[in-house]
Amino acid sequence: MNAFEYASPTSVDDAVSLLSDSWGETEVLAGGTDLLTLLKQGLTAPRLVVSLSNVKQLSGISKKGGSLEIGATTTLSELVANADVQEHFPALVTAANNIGSTQILNAGTVGGDLLQRPRCWYFRNGFGLFGTHDGEPLVPTGDNRYHAIFGNSGAAKFVNASSLAPGLIALGATLSVQGPGGAREVKASEFYSTPKSENDREYTLKPNEVLTGVSIPMQGLRNGTYEVRQRRGLDWPMVAASVAFEHGGGTVSDARIVLGHVAPVPWFAEKASKELGGKQPNDAALKSASEAAVADATPLSRNGYKVQQLRVAVRRAIEAALA
Repeated sequence: MNAFEYASPTSVDDAVSLLSDSWGETEVLAGGTDLLTLLKQGLTAPRLVVSLSNVKQLSGISKKGGSLEIGATTTLSELVANADVQEHFPALVTAANNIGSTQILNAGTVGGDLLQRPRCWYFRNGFGLFGTHDGEPLVPTGDNRYHAIFGNSGAAKFVNASSLAPGLIALGATLSVQGPGGAREVKASEFYSTPKSENDREYTLKPNEVLTGVSIPMQGLRNGTYEVRQRRGLDWPMVAASVAFEHGGGTVSDARIVLGHVAPVPWFAEKASKELGGKQPNDAALKSASEAAVADATPLSRNGYKVQQLRVAVRRAIEAALA
């Protein structure tokens, strides 16, 4: 990897002051499970790496008002071991545990999971965010088995790699961000965006901002996650679904179904959410919701199998929430 300077500030303000306002000039280091790979592969070559390991205010889980506050550098193993997370947010426990690697759970952080770069093999092998060679797109006619089946009409056809993002969006979480202008909050559902150029990132975080934490309202929503994977450990799902809803009086209300690993951003399944709402969660309702979830899918040449996998994932995520 290229040489770089290293800084280890002890406060968020100091960390922010070290960051550049242009992507790639500086990088933030949390657990390092993604950044170190990017550095080794030459996909980023910053002049400065800013470590958050000594910024103690960014770690830990606590209750505040009616919400659960999770620091951005809280490790995934700390997340799944927390009693409040286990009781109220099984969708997140399932998503994190499914990673299956003890090493990643112990080193990887909540913020790192939310901010990891695409796992598209064209991007990871140096063909850019949109997978091009000599100006020609490689993905449409190439090996696109693990690419998007939603939101893929433009140049971006990779899938968002976060395990936690679909569940956090379904649960109505808010992310806290701090930059030179101070702190701001952004809904998890509005945090991700599809890049328009190679110099963009896949989220609305600015290059001189730090993700500081996650706030999840403790509303008593039923919630669950189901992922379809080829193997356990050191791999990413082919598709995933996270759901959250109220279940009272025998019917479902305020249903939110969010799909993962099927689009450049976590994909809110609006039709499926509406299809489930107001109904008793019986076999017919689950079937109609799962069909609605894939109604607008536009598979590429080699990833049509994801459509059926997604039907199953949506149904089983709802069943997990009911259980």
